[in-house]
Amino acid sequence: MIHQGRVTAFDREEGLGTVTTDDGCELPFHCTAIAGGTRTIDPGTEVVFEIVPGPAGRWWSASVTPR
Repeated sequence: MIHQGRVTAFDREEGLGTVTTDDGCELPFHCTAIAGGTRTIDPGTEVVFEIVPGPAGRWWSASVTPR
């Protein structure tokens, strides 16, 4: 299922970021989850993404694609 949201944080050095869904749920992502081969994305970017199981039983964002 495809979800919509916005990148609310991205640390370029660590390669970790957070996407907030349109209904307020925050999900982490790793830079390798950004679609198109790029490893960076700016906070504030509107995105579509999938939600997948991640480490330690948490849900993560995958296939993060700018809208």
